[in-house]
Amino acid sequence: MQHHRRLALRARAAVALCGWLLAAFAWAGAQVEEQLSASVQASLQAAISDRAAPRMVFNSEAEGNAWMLEMSGRLARKIPDSTTRTEFLRTVHYEASRAGLDPQIVLGLIQVESNFRKYAVSAAGARGYMQVMPFWVKMIGTPDHNLFHLRTNLRYGCTILRHYLAIENGDYYRALGRYNGSLGKPEYPNLVLASWHGSWKYDRPRLAAIMPSNPEK
Repeated sequence: MQHHRRLALRARAAVALCGWLLAAFAWAGAQVEEQLSASVQASLQAAISDRAAPRMVFNSEAEGNAWMLEMSGRLARKIPDSTTRTEFLRTVHYEASRAGLDPQIVLGLIQVESNFRKYAVSAAGARGYMQVMPFWVKMIGTPDHNLFHLRTNLRYGCTILRHYLAIENGDYYRALGRYNGSLGKPEYPNLVLASWHGSWKYDRPRLAAIMPSNPEK
């Protein structure tokens, strides 16, 4: 009996350690400020300024409802309020799809970056769900943009990740490294891809994800 109790305690300690490590990485977001060409800056500014009403686009209403039900169930422990959770998922899906990103990878990134904490602030000053650095507001936004606002944060985060993907020719592994300010180090991209596969991957024809390339793994 004592032996089993010790094993149970060790297992709980291991789970707690994993949670602590994830929390540590969740505060590590720090995109690096770089000089942008005038054309790139204008393109990013245009992407940020679009304020069309957020909506999810699926092949059918049933498919959309199925996605929402599945994702809502997975997210319930992180965001208990159903109304808040529905708004969050709808916005994630819209902003990710609008930027040409897989919504499930964005959910994996959010889990690693902030663990779904709306008001998370990293030691480097990155803010919100997607841990966006404030210098982006000066570069491509306007002074009234609040990075703790749900849609503003997701709009910036998805636009920035799309920008890094363009720089890296569609290589998610390197783009994620840029997003976290840790290009060339495997820990962060591996965490995001593990979160995507382990918690958010959704294998339906409309949303089937293409495995990002990982030449450095």
